[in-house]
Amino acid sequence: MKSCLRLPLLTRGYATRLPQKPPMRHPDPLLKNPNTVTTSLPEDLTFIHRSPPSASTPFSYTINPTSPLLLTESPPAATSSSLPPPLAQPKLERPRLSDDKITEMQRLRVQDPKRYTRQRLAEMFGCSSAFVSYVAPLARSEKKAALERRERMHEKARAQWGEKAALIHEIRKKRKEYW
Repeated sequence: MKSCLRLPLLTRGYATRLPQKPPMRHPDPLLKNPNTVTTSLPEDLTFIHRSPPSASTPFSYTINPTSPLLLTESPPAATSSSLPPPLAQPKLERPRLSDDKITEMQRLRVQDPKRYTRQRLAEMFGCSSAFVSYVAPLARSEKKAALERRERMHEKARAQWGEKAALIHEIRKKRKEYW
């Protein structure tokens, strides 16, 4: 007797690829626009010119090709009041120090550098501390002593570090040697 079992057919029962829409082909809106002027050029090229959709303004690039940002005129008062307030206050222009004040600053700095620090002299003469350090710097011996004092203070703080922070600091110091 023959077996009733048949082998299944080796055919697919589903689509092998997804159906795709054909690409959209919209008509060119410029060709049918009544405001456009088309000119045929050689080699199957077409030049299409369309005027701006809005009325021209004094700041228009078609009338005045210069950027509005480069104009030297001040803007009308109506536009400046509609702007938000500035984020930062404008920096104050400090007056230029006379030679007499600069020599006085240098004299005070040499006389007592601990009392007349950069910050204190800057407040007294109305200038920045960077200007004081440029005009009246510390003497080399004073600078060296100040750096040693700062290093001692840092050593005190480092003594209170834990084992992990000290290890990280030593690793960084060693890495810096190889730079």
